[in-house]
Amino acid sequence: MSEVGLSIGETVPDVRESLVREDGQTEETRLSELVAERPVLLNFYTMDFSPDCVSEWCEFRDFDWFASGDTVQVVGASKSGERMHRKFISRFDLGFPLFADADLRLAEAFGVRYKAFGISDRSRRSCFLVDEEMTVRYKWVGEHWLDPTRDTPSVGEIHDAIVEEFGPGETETFGF
Repeated sequence: MSEVGLSIGETVPDVRESLVREDGQTEETRLSELVAERPVLLNFYTMDFSPDCVSEWCEFRDFDWFASGDTVQVVGASKSGERMHRKFISRFDLGFPLFADADLRLAEAFGVRYKAFGISDRSRRSCFLVDEEMTVRYKWVGEHWLDPTRDTPSVGEIHDAIVEEFGPGETETFGF
């Protein structure tokens, strides 16, 4: 099997899609606009409200991201539309914006678009850490033999990769 997805060290195409922010506001946003603020951990998932995606995003939500300071920003991307993203963010109190990649252009740009069961186009579950230069610094791609949406990334492994690439960052000490 050939390698799936952009490789570490490759430059990411500057795709523009609708981004639903945590407050429900939506705006057309280029990936370059996000990485200009700070590196992005872009997490591709199947669709809002599927049981495996709920579990994955709740794990991201519950992970102690403040221990990483403001080193990176977590951003999701799925085939779900803006309206569904708003409901998903609200229902699970997610603190991350989500790209509405309905046409899968973002997934295509990252090389993770595929046909599930040979029938339906979607994005392969994957994570890419993209730096300010639009370069892939870390990647994880699901490899389940039948349905690559069943694999889920290890949040701890992702955190370790972020620390390895960018250092521990500014952490909150809460006055201690």
